[in-house]
Amino acid sequence: MILRLRYIQRVRDRRGKTRLYFRRPGHRSKRLPDESDPGFLAAYNEALAAAKPEILRPREPPRTLAGLIDFWMRSARYTALAETTRATYRRILLDIQKQDYANAFVTDFQPVYVRRILARHIATPAAANNRLKILRVLFDHAVSEGWRPDNPASAVKRHKEKAEGAVTWSEEQIARYEARWPQGSVQRLALALLVYTGQRRSDVVRMSGADRRGDLLEVRQQKTGARLLIPIHPHLAQELDAAPASGTFLQTPGGKAYTANGFYMRFRDWRAAAELPEGLSPHGLRKAAARRLAEAGCTTHQIAAITGHATLAEVERYTRAVDQEKLARSAIERIKL
Repeated sequence: MILRLRYIQRVRDRRGKTRLYFRRPGHRSKRLPDESDPGFLAAYNEALAAAKPEILRPREPPRTLAGLIDFWMRSARYTALAETTRATYRRILLDIQKQDYANAFVTDFQPVYVRRILARHIATPAAANNRLKILRVLFDHAVSEGWRPDNPASAVKRHKEKAEGAVTWSEEQIARYEARWPQGSVQRLALALLVYTGQRRSDVVRMSGADRRGDLLEVRQQKTGARLLIPIHPHLAQELDAAPASGTFLQTPGGKAYTANGFYMRFRDWRAAAELPEGLSPHGLRKAAARRLAEAGCTTHQIAAITGHATLAEVERYTRAVDQEKLARSAIERIKL
């Protein structure tokens, strides 16, 4: 007689013999004796009463640094990053996975090991600091997932960077560029958008007439996701009036929108045509915009409301520089005869 009991599965082996298993969804399986065995019902009842749910854990990679990188790149935090930020992180992360220390277990890392990793980039402090930033994020993820109790990168100090990033355009350089490119040209429009909105090139190339809100320009920053409403400066308004009526403000000769990198390369040619030195970039005009606001007496919060900086540390560099100049001039005035 064949019994009809729940969770019983019959499996025929290669010799043709039927074997019985107690298999309940979410529980561990158990081999049962044959139905003709006097102990079958007792074994079945025992399995039915004692079955405990099997703890199902998501599959995760080996707990090495390389495995942690794969794990984090599948996380919600990584996928929530802006596309350009993900591309930058991915490039560095894939390079880290090629290194000899990538196969070390996450639990083996100590602050001294993190410092040794950064020491490999001592000639390029900015690159070292980028890796430190990413390692901090990775080990934070390791802590939150229970891979280790602490973050070994949090106690490691950043390398001192000699340079301050992109060179800030001076007023003389801005004036020389404007003298080369007349009002109504795409070159002049590019400068106006950069210096009168204080935005990154990745945001400037996406701006269009659809973003105008009366005397305001709405910006959704690609890097941070921040939404900004920026008053349109009269000089910018003049250039926007001459901009294309449809599509983005900045367009290629073929009428297409620029990519961020494509715009950078074209802007480099425009800068060279104005006989301005190498090193002056679109980002330098973003810094010039912050400098102008600081020189006008704007507070750090007011400047950040335009530039969209997530923290005030960067903005404070501009206000400190302006305050230093004002104090220095005031000090000299006091000792003039």
